[in-house]
Amino acid sequence: MFDIHYHLLFGLDDGPKTIEDSLKLAEASIAEGVTHIVCTPHANERFPFQPERNREKLALLNEQLGGRVTLGLGCDFHLSHENIEELKSNRTKYTINGTKYLLAELSDFGVPHSLSKTLDHLTRMGIVPIITHPERNPTLVADPSRIAEWIGFGCLIQITAGSLLGRFGKRAESMSHHLLRHGWVHFVASDAHSIDGRPPSMAPAHDVLKRRYGRETADRLSLHNPRAAFLGEALPDAASNSHGGKSRKAGLLDWVLRR
Repeated sequence: MFDIHYHLLFGLDDGPKTIEDSLKLAEASIAEGVTHIVCTPHANERFPFQPERNREKLALLNEQLGGRVTLGLGCDFHLSHENIEELKSNRTKYTINGTKYLLAELSDFGVPHSLSKTLDHLTRMGIVPIITHPERNPTLVADPSRIAEWIGFGCLIQITAGSLLGRFGKRAESMSHHLLRHGWVHFVASDAHSIDGRPPSMAPAHDVLKRRYGRETADRLSLHNPRAAFLGEALPDAASNSHGGKSRKAGLLDWVLRR
């Protein structure tokens, strides 16, 4: 499996504090069958994003792990004015392994009215925003219709492994399955922070997906699609990411109207 959202680098944000903590997380992922991890420290006002420091931390982990898992670099990109201006002048600074894919972090508390315009602008720049954990955003849980608009102009959606396991509450779990049933999820990722508080849990999430939606969907969301993002390739078999031949926007809007 490929895990494209992971706070593995130590001493940078609210993830692991020491290299020993990072190694425990990495070992847990290896044991689950994860072969590739994108290390994605936060890039926000609280946690400044420092690519050189990130590369130094990653090199130390690679040395300790001995090639048993392949590590890449990205970030948990906060959609602030400062970050977006920097992205315009340095498109590879924040993206996954310097490709076109960018993890876009929403606020835990709401969705700004200007967000659709911002995301549309990023897609016109050739960036592919991956909206992280919308199932945990109370505004979107209450009214998911904006997700249809974002997908319609090229954004992708990532839900959290822990949400499928009920670790973020019943509302996040229910929202995850609403999106999955309508084909509106492109990635499952761990958003792991710590062994005790936010463990990886990709294997049990894969089991849930396989049991409820079939092996093809489970593998697409945790292996094939994230592999493409890791390598900067187009998502394979794009038609399989929606159901019934409907347009992306129409499918989700139908669901919203039926709720």
